[in-house]
Amino acid sequence: MKLINNGTLTIKNLGQEVTLYGWVQKKRDLGGLIFIDLRDRSGYVQLAVRPENEFYSLAESLKSEYVIKVIGKVCERESKNLNIPTGEIEIDVLKLELINKSSDLPFEIKDDVNTLEDTRLKYRYLDIRRNEIKDRLVMRSKISKAFREYFYDNDFIEVETPVLCKSTPEGARDYLVPSRTYKGRFFALPQSPQLFKQLLMVGGMERYFQIAKCYRDEDLRGDRQPEFTQVDVEMSFVNQDDVINVCEGAIKKVFKDVKGIDIETPIMRMKYDDAMSFYGSDKPDLRFDMKINDISEVFKDSDFQVFRGAIDNGGCVNAIVAKDCADKYSRKDIDKLTDFVKNYKAKGLAWFKLLEDGVNGSIAKALTDDNINKLKDILGLEVNDLVLIVADKYSTVKTSLGALRLKLGKELNLIKKGDYKLLWVTDFPLFEYSEEEDRYIACHHPFTMPREDAMENLFDHPEKCYSVAYDIVINGYESGGGSIRIHDGEMQDTMFKALGFTEDKIREKFGWFVDAFKYGTPPHGGFALGLDRWVMLLSETDNIRDVIAFPKTASAADLMCECPSDVDMKQLDDLGIGILEEKKD
Repeated sequence: MKLINNGTLTIKNLGQEVTLYGWVQKKRDLGGLIFIDLRDRSGYVQLAVRPENEFYSLAESLKSEYVIKVIGKVCERESKNLNIPTGEIEIDVLKLELINKSSDLPFEIKDDVNTLEDTRLKYRYLDIRRNEIKDRLVMRSKISKAFREYFYDNDFIEVETPVLCKSTPEGARDYLVPSRTYKGRFFALPQSPQLFKQLLMVGGMERYFQIAKCYRDEDLRGDRQPEFTQVDVEMSFVNQDDVINVCEGAIKKVFKDVKGIDIETPIMRMKYDDAMSFYGSDKPDLRFDMKINDISEVFKDSDFQVFRGAIDNGGCVNAIVAKDCADKYSRKDIDKLTDFVKNYKAKGLAWFKLLEDGVNGSIAKALTDDNINKLKDILGLEVNDLVLIVADKYSTVKTSLGALRLKLGKELNLIKKGDYKLLWVTDFPLFEYSEEEDRYIACHHPFTMPREDAMENLFDHPEKCYSVAYDIVINGYESGGGSIRIHDGEMQDTMFKALGFTEDKIREKFGWFVDAFKYGTPPHGGFALGLDRWVMLLSETDNIRDVIAFPKTASAADLMCECPSDVDMKQLDDLGIGILEEKKD
């Protein structure tokens, strides 16, 4: 059994005889003396093999990624490398054994390797040997450990919930699993343990947690995978403050244990409407300022028709200010910013620069002295500020300027590396309008408790309804969230009906769930934290595939296992499944 980690040996081990195992990272033959860097998960240590050594010829034959066993003596190095933990020592090889050879590598095992991601994913088992991936997987383990320790220390019970369950609406598309026993029927892989954890509260568990696998068949991006992991938590007899306080305790422990950072609590809170108003996002990045400012009042009586027209049509005029940046953006640069906001349905981008001798820009001639003075006061303008303006309907203005704000934050290097800004966003809308379905759907899920003032508007004005829901945001990423749940059967039935479910549909999809509410359901609430996204943020990568051992590509394929793949017709016959041929034009 391997007892020593190579990267832990130091000058304190001088004179000891050690038995080491690992991979050949690098070999340097100096013509009379061979140096080998022997790597394992902990790091690497230098081996020295001299010409008189009986294993010299074997050492000469070693290549990168050969697996070897070494018995040797810890000696002090003549030429020290203080940049690595083992840099003051080397191992004088006494015995050398070749355990296994390696074929020629598809890419070099080193950091910052210049290799296509698809190639690295195809040979993921090699990619994991690189520090960049290995260290993130080690961090993932530490984060999971910290979460588990916190919840065990706070009287939570870890419970596994089913992976084969019932398909329910009001979410992303399910991954379906056909039943061989009940042909023509299907299980669904869980998008979350939501219903089961609520039933655990009905069952009297009171404090539950689980690090759970979840599955969603949806379009992918850099921070999303078809299968993902969440830290899932539920509690009975709690209100929103109780849940948030428990979550903050977990957050504080993880940051301290894994990053050595003391997170100040209580964490700042912001209502959803304020987040959208000031940052154009329900997950604002607070690592830099640059708020969105409403300047509609300045132009409500203006003769400038672009702005006046937007206001008269029920829209608004908003601006962001790039402080002391007027000289950094040419007309050509601003044209590129204009094209950018058009991706978010904005019709255009108005702008002006405040200079020593006045203003210039696309709307300079339309601004009166009164306009300029009011804008200086509202926006806190100073010489060399660049003002960027969108006039349109509210949602378009906020979304486009919110995206532009993030773009400028990166372009102007306003974000300090290693900085963490945390925020609770609360009071989310209960419903959101789906243009695809042409109706209001649940913003979070149908089991979220409406705010008390929402009930009177539930059917007639769903857009005015808010919920007892909350998200934890870290550096502009939604890193988790939850809600207080509906625990009253009658209220849950009303909520289903507000979402357009008939009695028959409620029974078909949720009968097993709502039946449980007849037997004494405690008030309860909880949250789920996205473990993959947490590792991504704490390891400072923007690609979620970097923090998952065996991830899928952006097109939801596994290049290493070569799946999804065809299966034998017999398997399909056993399941009662046929495959339709794709129609050709």
